Amino acid sequence: MLKGNGRSYRRAKRLRREMTLPEVLLWQAVRGRDGEKWRKQHPAGPYILDFYCDAVRLCVEIDGEMHAHGTAPAADARRDAWLAAEGVATLRIPAVEVLNNLDGLVMWIGEVVAERRRDIRGG
Repeated sequence: MLKGNGRSYRRAKRLRREMTLPEVLLWQAVRGRDGEKWRKQHPAGPYILDFYCDAVRLCVEIDGEMHAHGTAPAADARRDAWLAAEGVATLRIPAVEVLNNLDGLVMWIGEVVAERRRDIRGG
């Protein structure tokens, strides 16, 4: 399991209380689904992952409008590279997509989970 540091644990605890509407909607849709355990606002190294499933090493990030501007794209790329080096795949989903196509996103995430489960089990 990826672990965070003391600072990221404190920040994650605060973020769990302050989840955005798209995060709340996706959390309600994925938790307990497909027999996999999901964690919300999970500390991982210096980062906080919006949603993380350790069994299939998958991170789901809900990106608000700010992720498209300024230094955010470069920071997101560094974070995704760090996670990839740890063996974790990242799905980046625009927040507006959660609001407009929640059912489709949940199906897609389920397909990715199933694919990663097959890859991990070697079948």
